[in-house]
Order: sequence, then structure tokens, then C-alpha cells
Amino acid sequence: MFFASDNSGPVPQAVLDALTEVNQGYAFGYGADAMMDEVRQRIRDLFEAPEAAVYLVATGTAANALALATLVEPFDTVFCTPMAHIEEDECNAPEFYMGGAKLTLVQGPDRMTPKRLTASIESQGNRGVHGPRRGAVSITQVTEMGNVYTLAELQALCDVAKSYGLPVHLDGARFANAAVSLGCTPAEMSWKLGVDVAVFGGTKNGLMGVEAVVFFDPAKAWEFELRRKRGGHLFSKHRYLSAQMAAYLRDDLWCDLAQRANAKAARLYDGMRSKADVRFLNEVTANMIFFQAPRALHQTLQAGGAKYYVSGGVLEDGPADGLLTGRLVCDWSLPDPEIDRFVSLLNSA
Repeated sequence: MFFASDNSGPVPQAVLDALTEVNQGYAFGYGADAMMDEVRQRIRDLFEAPEAAVYLVATGTAANALALATLVEPFDTVFCTPMAHIEEDECNAPEFYMGGAKLTLVQGPDRMTPKRLTASIESQGNRGVHGPRRGAVSITQVTEMGNVYTLAELQALCDVAKSYGLPVHLDGARFANAAVSLGCTPAEMSWKLGVDVAVFGGTKNGLMGVEAVVFFDPAKAWEFELRRKRGGHLFSKHRYLSAQMAAYLRDDLWCDLAQRANAKAARLYDGMRSKADVRFLNEVTANMIFFQAPRALHQTLQAGGAKYYVSGGVLEDGPADGLLTGRLVCDWSLPDPEIDRFVSLLNSA
């Protein structure tokens, strides 16, 4: 019963087969391999963006930090929510790669609103040389609380950004889960709304370790290449990144894996809903569930073998009825019997 993270599951056989396929003979390095040519064309086709510049890196942190560094200058600021991955989980990597540009937090929960974004933008860029310049807007889709922005919500945020002349970065570590949830195409969730650069995540959706960074305006392409190399994220044996992403794109594997993960979360949610002392904290439309439950219930679940994160420390002393927040994440491979076992354990506690 492993619900700790969608980073924790296995790699699909199709990806391993692609790695075996590319592991024959010799190939040019640094992204000049034939399989990268395939990846570039497939992503352009998928996003309906024939001029897009496409690059691969091994981690989501590198993808976000390098993309943002390409969009802003060191004296700029990037607008994001307090729960954005670039704020909570990347150890100041964006500021490091951006040369000192800061993050300005758009106050509120995990999803921005146009009103809050406007207020945050208006709070900066007013002090001349003494304060940061308005730089870019970063949106996380799926959010760190497991929520999915609708296309209308994304459009409204992009409209605000564009009204101030700011580029938009889409942190799409779970891009596929969101697109499947919304029933939209990658193009409809990115450049057609006004997104300038999107991270098309793979690692959380079954890949061994690769993310695509897609610039819809290739004007920034060369700068990104230089920053990727300078930052130590240009792989010499790049074909092993290319092979993973090629397998991900072939036969819409990216979509199939996300559909499976989302369906497993829906199954889990349906099984948990009848438990009276469980309160859900997010709209379960992708592959993540946040819930509050008494400490004693968390203790029972974890003692029974469930692996997931609990904020506040479930093993610490405290009242049995004290409410703690748990996070459950389903990956594509999670066996249905394990989901049912968790639900049975929950409901019998």
C-alpha cells in the first residue's frame, strides 16, 4: 500500500524497451542523437507547435529553474503561490539559477486568482531602482495540493500576466494528469492560453527521470541551451534521456499512464468517502488526495502497512483525536487490490 509519491513506482516496460533499443552501438551526444530528433518532432506535433524549441533535462527542479532563468533577469521577480513547488521544494534553486531574482508570493491557497495575482504584481515594480522589476508568472498544474486549474482559470491568469507584459511559465510535473482530468489537448492547456514555456513532466508519470522543457517562441532557445550547459544539466549520453521521452510519446503512453493514475485515485477516493471522520482538503480530480483524520486513524493505517506522508508527525505524542493531514498519491502501477486493502483497513478502524 504505497501512496507516498508517484515518484516511487516502477518504469513501464515500453520505456525499458526503448532504453534497450537506444543502447546499441554509437550515437552523437549532447542531444544530437536520432531519437532526440524523434522526440522534438513528436512534442511539436503533440503541442501543435511546429516552431517550438524542445529540450530535455533529468529533473523537474532543473526544468523549472532553468526555464525561469531564461525568462527573467537577476533584478526581476517571479510571481507564484506560497505552495508552488519552486517555493516549497526546490531549495532556492530558481533563485540560484536566476542569478538572484526573487520569488514574490501571491497570497492565498494553492490556486491563484486573477484578483490576487493582480494585487501581487501591483505590489512590485513601483520602487524604481530600489526594488525588483516585474519578471514572470509561474503556475503549477497540477497544484501541490492536488487541485487542477480549469482552462478558464488558466486563461484568466495568463490574461493578467499578458496585461502587464509578463511571460508565463507552466510547472507541469503532473502535466499529463491535468490534461487527462480536463479532457483537453496539451496545446489547449499551454500556448493557446498564453503560456510561454511549459514543463512537460515525465518522472512523476512513469519515466525513469526526464522532463521536457518546451519554449513556444524559439527566440529564447539558444539562451536556454547555454544555461543548461553552464548549470551542469546537459547530458553527454543524452540518448538515454531521449529514449525515455520517445517511449512516453509513442502510442500516447503519457496519456495512458496518467489516465491509470487518475483512475486509481478516483477508486481510492470513492472508497474513503463514507468514512465519517475523514475530511477531504482538495478536489480529487487528478492523482492526489489530501485528507484530515484523527491521529489514531493515521496510526492504524500506517501500522497496517500503508505508506504515505502525514504532516505533523504521526509517531509523535499527541491526542488520539488530534487532526493530522495525510497525502495519498497514486501512480499508474498501483495495484487495485492494494487500494481496496487500504479502504478496508480505513473503514474497519
